[in-house]
Amino acid sequence: MADQPTAAPEGDGTPQGPGLAIERIYVKDLSVENPGAPQSFQMTEAPSIEIGLRTRAEQVGQDGYECVLTITVTATAAGKTVFLIEVSQAGLFVIRGVPASDMQPVLAIACPNVLFPYARETIASAVTRTGFPPVHLAPINFEALYQQQLAQMQEPVPAVTN
Repeated sequence: MADQPTAAPEGDGTPQGPGLAIERIYVKDLSVENPGAPQSFQMTEAPSIEIGLRTRAEQVGQDGYECVLTITVTATAAGKTVFLIEVSQAGLFVIRGVPASDMQPVLAIACPNVLFPYARETIASAVTRTGFPPVHLAPINFEALYQQQLAQMQEPVPAVTN
């Protein structure tokens, strides 16, 4: 059987349209504090857990962007910090073909969605290393957070009267 000629891809062979590619995912910063050990292991009160979240993104090349998802988990009991874990999970993303007007949602929704499972695992592992049971974070709806942030920015500022 003779080889059949194959059709060449149209254009230069590069994909057309918008695209997001992950170049690298890494821990940018990790802080673990266990200030009350070993006395905190003998506490009978279950600690309350507070979770803080922030994201930031910056352009680092023509099509390159670094997105950083920082999650802070603080456990307190009897007015004292039991443990505090903070991870800044970062990623380098190549984003092409996305209009400037659509770039903010990509950086605020799509990139943190990629980073979250890595941050979640890092936090669970770090908490376990402090001697406590792991904290498994519930999924986060970054789209809802982004929409909430947009709504807050569009609220009128109350006039100040003297």
